[in-house]
Amino acid sequence: MALTIAGSDPTGGAGVQADLKVFAALGVWGLSVLTSLTAQNSQGVEEVHPLPPQFVNQQLESLLKEGNPASVKTGMLFDPRVVEVVVQVVKKYRLMNLVVDPVMEAKGGEVLLQEEGKEVLREKLLPMALLVTPNLGETEGLTGVRVEKRGDMKKAASIILELGPQWVLLKGGHLKGPPVDLLTNGRESYEFVGQRVAGRGIHGTGCTLSAAITAYLAKGQKVVEAVGYAKNYLNGALHRSLEIGKGYPVLDHFYRWREGD
Repeated sequence: MALTIAGSDPTGGAGVQADLKVFAALGVWGLSVLTSLTAQNSQGVEEVHPLPPQFVNQQLESLLKEGNPASVKTGMLFDPRVVEVVVQVVKKYRLMNLVVDPVMEAKGGEVLLQEEGKEVLREKLLPMALLVTPNLGETEGLTGVRVEKRGDMKKAASIILELGPQWVLLKGGHLKGPPVDLLTNGRESYEFVGQRVAGRGIHGTGCTLSAAITAYLAKGQKVVEAVGYAKNYLNGALHRSLEIGKGYPVLDHFYRWREGD
């Protein structure tokens, strides 16, 4: 089993809905805890309604009374008090294989993590993470370092590692040239080269990648293998993106089922 702690995305392209689809597509039973509701469509987020921290805690407590999942991911947490709740629950239940996707902004620029929440995430949640998966904007939000070329990635990754996670996967898709992600624990480093998809940006890539990694960890893979398998899955979903509205396309999470892959 794998658990996602994240916000709701009614389009199904990101958030808890996408995470659960990824878990199912990869053969893992998915548990979910909602942190917030959103009003959004394929063109962007219109409103965020955070759930009360005590109710987020109650959701977690209710699930974890019956046992721990094999892996856990966090996505949109929004409220610093919710980040604190997650920190305390991870400690209490000694949750393993924690993947932190430090969601800070929507693709359209809407705030998905309040400024105070960034501090709690940096100081308390990241030290508990097996892996953190920031994009370039999130990397700057965590470190203050603007990554403008591939040579900057190792420096930024090392600063994030100083915050305490065991591994960091720094996603370089917004840089010029082939998209390259850097995975490192400070001793070992691996580069994963992707393929660009022509056209507009695609909604939900970060959620999907972190959810796929979480699924493969639940299946017993080590971090390097889990990231490699997840990147392969994401690449297939990217190249089969779907137009569901007038805005950003979404990933086809179930392409393997349809194509027998």
